[in-house]
Amino acid sequence: MINVRKKTIYYLIFFVALSLLFYGIAVWFIPDYNNRKLEPISKVAKFRFTNQDGQAFTNKDVEGKVYVAEFFFTTCPGICPMMNDNMKQVYEKYKDEPDFRILSYTCDPKTDSATRLKVYADSMKVNTDKWVFLTGRKDSLYNMARFSYSIDDANNNLTHIEDDFIHSQLWALVNRKGEVMAIYDGLKQKEINGLIKDIKKELKTL
Repeated sequence: MINVRKKTIYYLIFFVALSLLFYGIAVWFIPDYNNRKLEPISKVAKFRFTNQDGQAFTNKDVEGKVYVAEFFFTTCPGICPMMNDNMKQVYEKYKDEPDFRILSYTCDPKTDSATRLKVYADSMKVNTDKWVFLTGRKDSLYNMARFSYSIDDANNNLTHIEDDFIHSQLWALVNRKGEVMAIYDGLKQKEINGLIKDIKKELKTL
């Protein structure tokens, strides 16, 4: 009987210790979006692209605004539809916020003309004053992804731009100063929820 009690106590101690270990790992590795302080990762360079209406769109159009940047392509059969369905959560939350924007850059400008992006935007049923779809030169687009928004490994840059391709589910949050503050996985609901909280914080910063 005593041995059985000892074993029971040992098992209880073991499971309590294991639970505390998992809790510690969760606290250490899972971002606390309520309390964490964001620090700039990179600075967005000046840019000029073409929006879904065929009009020029530059960094001046988001000056003093908070925005989220992503890269996708309209013919993507895989992650892009899921990613933009998730982005719509962010859009619905902040579509009435005057100082917030979403910028969706194509990573397949050969296919995604302004006209095609317009059709895509219409299918999403979003206000393109708030959620802007952009195309332009491939090298300029890819440099933005890698060096301005830090959502793709710069070492992936191939010698021949025609052989290069970006396919990333990562989103960049940019503050009012044009600084990238954090990167999020657009396929993970926890990170999307964190982004929504971080946007609110950045909008309060003037």
